[in-house]
Amino acid sequence: MYKIAVIGDYDSIYGFAALGLDTFPVTTHEEAGERLHVLAAKGYGIIYITEALAAELKHEIARYQGQLLPAIIQIPGISGNTGDGVRGVKKSVEQAVGSDILFSN
Repeated sequence: MYKIAVIGDYDSIYGFAALGLDTFPVTTHEEAGERLHVLAAKGYGIIYITEALAAELKHEIARYQGQLLPAIIQIPGISGNTGDGVRGVKKSVEQAVGSDILFSN
């Protein structure tokens, strides 16, 4: 079974520990980039990352986009929702099923 990690600022991610997820609070985007690579190397299957942090790590996250694992999923932080996470999931689903699932006639 794959492990699940959450990366972001402490206030945004501490609640995920109650769900049994491994949380990794970071304070800088350099620290977050290093943590992302370590978690990917350790075989984490899903890595949640706050949207604000993901915006600073686009180049680092792009390294994993062509790979099956880890799945890197953006989540809103305490600063709010930018919509990037929803757009990313929508794009992934469109690629998987071959059509826009939210398009209605």
